[in-house]
Amino acid sequence: MTFDFNETQLLIRETARKFAEEELAPSAAERDEKEEFPVEAVRKLGALGFMGMMVPPEYGGSGLDMVSYVLAIEEISKVDASCGVIMSVNNSLVCYGLDRWGSAQQKEKYLRELATGRKLGAFALSEPEAGSDASNQRTSAVRTKGGYALTGTKNFITNGANADIVLVMAATDRSKGANGVSTFIVEKGTPGFSVAKKEKKLGIRSSDTVSLAFQECLVPAENRVGEEGFGFKFAMKTLDGGRIGIAAQALGIAMASRDASVRYSKQRKAFGQYLAEFQAIQFKIADMATKIEAAQMLTMKAAALKDSDKPFAHYAAMAKLYASRVAVECALEAIQIHGGYGYIKEYIVERYLRDAKITEIYEGTSEVQRIVISRTLLKN
Repeated sequence: MTFDFNETQLLIRETARKFAEEELAPSAAERDEKEEFPVEAVRKLGALGFMGMMVPPEYGGSGLDMVSYVLAIEEISKVDASCGVIMSVNNSLVCYGLDRWGSAQQKEKYLRELATGRKLGAFALSEPEAGSDASNQRTSAVRTKGGYALTGTKNFITNGANADIVLVMAATDRSKGANGVSTFIVEKGTPGFSVAKKEKKLGIRSSDTVSLAFQECLVPAENRVGEEGFGFKFAMKTLDGGRIGIAAQALGIAMASRDASVRYSKQRKAFGQYLAEFQAIQFKIADMATKIEAAQMLTMKAAALKDSDKPFAHYAAMAKLYASRVAVECALEAIQIHGGYGYIKEYIVERYLRDAKITEIYEGTSEVQRIVISRTLLKN
């Protein structure tokens, strides 16, 4: 076992850190306030190879490992968690899903554009009646001449308003339950496909979260990913990897909270001495650092197992469960250390808390992660 990163991984981390500081930091607060999608930043992330990090070079990707990906997401999310989740969805859910299960034709037509950042992807699983109960898909896909007609509504879809390509899960045979769900590639502009509603959110406000509507949206048969009935397994297997990305996003937020607390405690005085000299503050920072280190070890283990093609799903669930909790706890402590200033936007730590909370909810709530972990342990 080694805890050292190789030269490539260190270069990826440094490149992501520099990009975040130079390209994202100057506008992050304003974009959060205005709920403005970072179109130009996402394009530049693609040019750097960060939108298709694990995609093979022959399809326009960087051909990197999951550990490099985790390091990049951490650095981006330290500065702008909204960009972190945009990047995570495109990499972990869309590109990975197509690379792993897409046909050669689908890869050639869609994966290259997604991996290079020329196009953006979204993953449409959640519905008003199918959140944690993802097998209960109400969106239907009815066979037609040459393809399928999709009808239904998806909600809470990250990247949905700006995506060029959406992976949509829909029921091809509702009588079969989870085994009757299939996955389809739907292009922006397809008749019958529209963005229905943009949500106003507590956090990650610079990323778009929307509802998508499908009304007899005709999708050609060649746009089905895998066989009919593979859609639920496709979604679950893809989300296993996606949870590593969200754990990395949570780590970035926690790290930013820690760093802000250290800076502030060295600058702010109370009762004639710096906050950093008070043992109570020292203990808070020590606890934050320890929790972050533990969460990172869990996340890196999940990433390394995935890289080695070994079972990793319950480790990914552990990483997401713990890292998301650490993100919330560190953000709360950062506000406490900042006192009244922590409650106002000028000192940025209030954004860390708003951004942190969603990591306990999306791509499987903390309760769902506990189900995944316990099932793995109890079946043995």
